[in-house]
Amino acid sequence: MSPRTIFLSRLFGLYCLIAALCLFVRGPAIGRTVASMLQDAPLIFFIGVVLLATGLAIVLAHNIWTGALAVVVTLIGWATALKGAMFLAIPPQAIADFYLNELHYEQLVYLFAAFSLVVGLYLCYGGFQRRPPAHSSAP
Repeated sequence: MSPRTIFLSRLFGLYCLIAALCLFVRGPAIGRTVASMLQDAPLIFFIGVVLLATGLAIVLAHNIWTGALAVVVTLIGWATALKGAMFLAIPPQAIADFYLNELHYEQLVYLFAAFSLVVGLYLCYGGFQRRPPAHSSAP
């Protein structure tokens, strides 16, 4: 298992766990905040730029398709890049309609929290049960 896979699985796992806990604690308020944010076209553009850059960085650094944990990390990178590209390419109102009317984000916020919790638990378990290889200090 590569040290990068271990690091990214820990990072994404902790992020997903914290996000899930916040959604469980403040679900309706966060749902309303997301709905409000989706009505702000410049914010959608900015989020798209950040997501695309983040996703591409993950994909360029970790495009590994062997081993379940590595594949999940890679899929997160590709999904992030794809989401960023969609936020830049699709009209903001269509994005808002998709999240609010198709995915029902506000109404199903606890379902999204549960998904984040499961993914976070898997990534944390996989990442923290392994130790990165020790680096020798020999020249």
